[in-house]
Amino acid sequence: MSNEPERGANPAPGTTYSRRDVLKGTLAASAGALALTAFGGAAQAPEAGAQGLAGTSQAADEFLPSSKFTIKNTIALNLTKHFATAPLHEGRFNGKPVWYIITEASDAAIARDLGLNFAPRLANIPAGHPAVQEVVSANPILGRDMVTFAGAPDFSPMRIVTPGPQGFPPARFQPGAFADAKYSDLVRVKGSGVVYNAPIVAVGPGPFDVVTHRDTHDRLLNIDTGKLTADMLLVRAFAHGKDIFYHSFSASNPLAAPIERGTFIPALAEIDFRNSRTLREGARSSIFAFVNGQTGPNSPPAQGLNHVILDAHGAEDASLQNAALLEALRVGGDAHNILDSFTTLVDPALAMLYTPLWDLQLVRWSDAAVAQGLNVAQKDGNQIRQLAARGMVTADDGLPLVPVNIIVNCPIVAFFDTAPDVPQAPDPGRAATLFNGAP
Repeated sequence: MSNEPERGANPAPGTTYSRRDVLKGTLAASAGALALTAFGGAAQAPEAGAQGLAGTSQAADEFLPSSKFTIKNTIALNLTKHFATAPLHEGRFNGKPVWYIITEASDAAIARDLGLNFAPRLANIPAGHPAVQEVVSANPILGRDMVTFAGAPDFSPMRIVTPGPQGFPPARFQPGAFADAKYSDLVRVKGSGVVYNAPIVAVGPGPFDVVTHRDTHDRLLNIDTGKLTADMLLVRAFAHGKDIFYHSFSASNPLAAPIERGTFIPALAEIDFRNSRTLREGARSSIFAFVNGQTGPNSPPAQGLNHVILDAHGAEDASLQNAALLEALRVGGDAHNILDSFTTLVDPALAMLYTPLWDLQLVRWSDAAVAQGLNVAQKDGNQIRQLAARGMVTADDGLPLVPVNIIVNCPIVAFFDTAPDVPQAPDPGRAATLFNGAP
């Protein structure tokens, strides 16, 4: 019997998976996905207005200037402890409190007014689609009044990531959070056409478990329901040659979810237009994750899913008490995946392609490239496509580089130094990347 959930059905918490499941292909396409990352870098003193941090940030911690934020309502970004402090909102599910944050809106004016990323392509997901839940509120603008959700995550399962012989794929894995049949991070307020990215990060009245995360998201490091703030563990990555940060909230695949420390939401994979990175009618953009990059504490040169599992304490729970994990991420332990769109690109047509829904492409270096030590960190999607055109990289299974129909919900938060502005290489086109020659 296959461990793969039936289409439209969510597997029950407690379902665990083995490496055999991955290699047999029973976990949707090529099973594996990651959007963790790594940190390291020059830091700035905290700016005025970065309040609500008692107990999580100290005076010696380094902070990123708010001028680098893409989500403008971000309260602070702590470089030392690898988290961003976001405004928190209260909602209701089945009469009980749930707590959520908002990162994107598909309407430009609302995104500007609320300090969110503008993601116009989210509006392409049709009403009634299972990947967007309808919520009820007296105010059509999300977060301005109490919200009643149709579904919620179950955070009670234990997240499991047992490293395999090479780190990735893991020997055993289990998501630490499961969506119920009606839950998605993406929401529409009843009577409105605007789509928001509004993941629930905690359930119940508290006090909350932010160590083993039995009632909180696996990336929630601290929650203050009085000051209405949430400290979320970040991911460090690359986009168009630049160093960037993003949140990671959920994945459509039961292997991607625990590696990402996110909620397992199978319905995300049903969003139309797979491989639609340049199609304005789609809602997905490309993300590249290497499966056999170099390992070691720092990135560059290290990069990939094997790197984040082995070098960033991937099997452990993330918490402020786990100083070794936070330090490993700070110095470069994240997977450093590569995003293919960004809101700061100077070409408006490219900037409008931004979406937090990333269509995963698993990338494998050729044996020859590994033997020559060429499997070093890459920073630009088109450069990876150029490598594919030359036969130096393929998909994880050795076939041409294409998406594996795994979606990860990863909103961009900030850039580290300078904003991504232009692609770093020409796009060789799909036909060229299907070439599978020798390196």
